[in-house]
Amino acid sequence: MELAAAVRARRDALRLSQQDLADMAGVSERLVRFVEQGKPTLRLDTLLAVLETLGLELNLGIRARDAAQTLVTHPPSAIPGNEPEPERRP
Repeated sequence: MELAAAVRARRDALRLSQQDLADMAGVSERLVRFVEQGKPTLRLDTLLAVLETLGLELNLGIRARDAAQTLVTHPPSAIPGNEPEPERRP
């Protein structure tokens, strides 16, 4: 998992132990272990506290596969406020 590896690499680069990071982020050492193991059931607020402490940020993006499926089932013209402009005649 990319997130887990990034957290561990950043912690290592800063020469922090898991306990040091936990103390600085205000979370348990166990939670830091869970983040670094890629545990899928973490609370977002505690994960963000760890990332903030390490100077990391979480960015969201659209996966191409999902985006394509969304556009097939809901083309942009079907989204309210996304209607095409009517043609103007001279």
